[in-house]
Amino acid sequence: MKDRHERDEQGSALIEFSWLAIILIVPLIWVVISVFEVQQGAFATSAAARAAGRAYALAPDDATGEARAIAAVQQVLADQGATGQQATVTVTCDAPADNCHVGTSVITVTVDSGVDLPFFPAIFDTGSASFSLDATHTVPIGQYVESAPEDE
Repeated sequence: MKDRHERDEQGSALIEFSWLAIILIVPLIWVVISVFEVQQGAFATSAAARAAGRAYALAPDDATGEARAIAAVQQVLADQGATGQQATVTVTCDAPADNCHVGTSVITVTVDSGVDLPFFPAIFDTGSASFSLDATHTVPIGQYVESAPEDE
């Protein structure tokens, strides 16, 4: 004889499994997409710093070099599919004079950028969450420019 308080649980496992799968899979998919976005941004930032260093080193003077470095960063970010990614380019050089384009100068280009995490504002309605990225590339100017001997 069956107890009156026993419940029939037939068919509830499928519903429980479905809810459990949704609760676990949706955040997992978001994490995977976010990791891929950050990796893409990191690769683009690294490539942009390398291209900016080369563009600066190959320029005839410092002013042209800075303009070319900024343009190279924007072009590389666009080529890598990170068109909305904003970047700040900082160029420093260790030079014997105030000219970064002499044979013993060392140019260092730093690109600071960030990647917005996908779907974050829609879920939490707190604004865009971003992941900060930066890359540095150092170029000895003698690698690209042959220095003429100085007259004594």
